[in-house]
Amino acid sequence: MEFDYLWLLLLPVFFGLGWLAARIDIRQLLRDSRAVPKAYFEGLNFLLNEQPDRALGALVSVAHHHPDAVELQFALGSLFRKRGELDRAIKLHQSILQRPDLSPDVRSQALQALGEDYQRAGLLDRAEDSYRQLLDNGQATEARMALLNIYQQEREWQKAIDMASQLPDAAHAHQHEVAQFYCELAQRAMSASQWEVAGQYLQSALDVHRKCVRATLLQGDLALMQGQADTARQAWLRIEQQNPDYLHMVAEKVLRIYQDEGRQEEGLTLLRGLYQRYPSLDLLEPLNLALQQAGKLQDSYELLCDEVRRQPSLLGLDRLLQVQLLVAPPERRADLEQVRNLVHQHADKHNMHSCRHCGFRARQYFWHCPGCAEWESYSALRGQASLP
Repeated sequence: MEFDYLWLLLLPVFFGLGWLAARIDIRQLLRDSRAVPKAYFEGLNFLLNEQPDRALGALVSVAHHHPDAVELQFALGSLFRKRGELDRAIKLHQSILQRPDLSPDVRSQALQALGEDYQRAGLLDRAEDSYRQLLDNGQATEARMALLNIYQQEREWQKAIDMASQLPDAAHAHQHEVAQFYCELAQRAMSASQWEVAGQYLQSALDVHRKCVRATLLQGDLALMQGQADTARQAWLRIEQQNPDYLHMVAEKVLRIYQDEGRQEEGLTLLRGLYQRYPSLDLLEPLNLALQQAGKLQDSYELLCDEVRRQPSLLGLDRLLQVQLLVAPPERRADLEQVRNLVHQHADKHNMHSCRHCGFRARQYFWHCPGCAEWESYSALRGQASLP
């Protein structure tokens, strides 16, 4: 095969074209950089140096002299929102939407930003309107997530259910939340004595999430409201198959039904069995209280001793001292009372449920965390300060 010397002649030509293209790109870059105002770079420098006030002043100046710089307008709006100047952010994003030559992408970006402004300002109806205009474009998923949050804030549970069903992988990703939404609707129906409607909502909750403890707990409450004590007891005991950590929430109710039927010993035996299978101080407390009310102080004392040995904690020691006060001779009670008061003060500080997501702590159990708004994020069992 002979070498074609023509390629040697073309090499300098290709080299010259490449050099020319590079020169053109460099000149264009220099022209663009000169066109960018000095205040813009000053604003970026202030942001990098964590001086938001000075950065805002510089960028406002640039935006005033270059109103067509849309990306700069968005950056400025985001700064306003972060500083809490929501009126300025809203006006800025509204002014972008009023431009006649907006591309679909820029319009979507402006609607998303405006929805965030409204939502932060608590204007949920206007935020909803902004997000709904995004349901037919590339930002539909983000818009649906925002609408789902809004409907939860507004306690519009049916709308929240409908919106969650439109999200990707809705059958699994949001089953816990949807089950909770049905439970909220059921509680609303129970408050209005709409027993059949409430029952349908609770069954829907279990259809979505078969291990929804709250739905089963409410099924028991609903049955008891209708005078069906045995059905209520059976429902509450099904919690053992869902999550036994929640059994302490229904233990007292179950025992009360046995007491009303004159079968208190059978109820105490049932609670003893549950505690032996799933030992915790939370589950022991209703059993311990029932034993004390029945005059079985020795049984109560022995169970508490076993619990403190199993899991040494200040709260367990506090409950043990409480029983000792009931059986102690009068001459020892003053000293025991003083010790018990000291232990109780420290134990009470840790006797709380805590959110696994944000760490928010409260004495009351919440299905919906008031700190971060997550569902089913609270620990079923209370935290306890361990003994050394």
